[in-house]
Formats: sequence, structure tokens, C-alpha cells
Amino acid sequence: MRFLNQNWRNKSELEDLRQDVYARILENAEGGVPEHTKAFVLTTARNLLINRVRREHIVPIDAMADLEGLNTVDDTPGADRVAIARDTLRRLQAALDRLPPRCREVVLLRRVEGLSRQEIAARMGISEKTVAAHMTSGMCALANFFLDNSDGRSRA
Repeated sequence: MRFLNQNWRNKSELEDLRQDVYARILENAEGGVPEHTKAFVLTTARNLLINRVRREHIVPIDAMADLEGLNTVDDTPGADRVAIARDTLRRLQAALDRLPPRCREVVLLRRVEGLSRQEIAARMGISEKTVAAHMTSGMCALANFFLDNSDGRSRA
């Protein structure tokens, strides 16, 4: 109730909002009790408030500003996910370093910078067909690097 009271401007609707939160929690928790119940309840209340604001015909500007401050759940990844992501990036960098220079440049321009084949061909002074060939060989080499079996045979 404290959360609803702090974040909803019409105090006469607080009891109804609380009942709606209880109803949503009951619907969503039928599979079992969530691991982090407080975060689950606050997220449910936050989502209910957002839906109510969206449904109103006239949305006050101050209500939209208040919604940005309602972030109740911390979405930062845990230490394990950070470590896994760093390891994956190291492996990707090692795989990219194994590619021939022109092939690596094509893959980076296409996948990282998001350039089209035409733009890559113009930038590198090669044909679009050559760009496609470099892209195919580069992606196959990357796939082989990540999918190698323990016995050394590649799957891709």
C-alpha cells in the first residue's frame, strides 16, 4: 500500500488498486510461489499502474515522469552472467583474430557496424559477390570455431 500510495495520484482508488494487484498475483502465481516475492509484488503493482495510465484518455505529463522512477526490480546481471559474457567475448575475439584480414573486415562491417553488402563493397573497393564470399567463409569459420567437437572435427 505504501508503494501504491507514493506512486498513484488518486488516493480514492488505492483500495481498488490493491485488490487488482492481489488478483494479478493470484493469477500469475498459480504455478508456485516466486523466488523473490517482494520484487514480484512490486513489479506487479508497477505494471498495473503503467497499464492504468496507458488506458486513461488524457495522460498527465507528471504521471509519465513518475513512471520512470518506478523501477523496482534490479535488472543488472549477476556476477556469473557477467563472467560468462566476458568469456564469450574473449572467445569471439580469438575467433575473429583467426580470420584472414579481409574476411574479418567484412564480417565486422556487416555484423558489428550493420553495413549492407553494397556499402561494404564500395568501402573496400571489391565486388558484392566477393563481399558475399568473404561473409560466408567468415561466418563458417566462426561457426566452426564455436562448434568444434572435442575430437577436433568441425560440425559446420
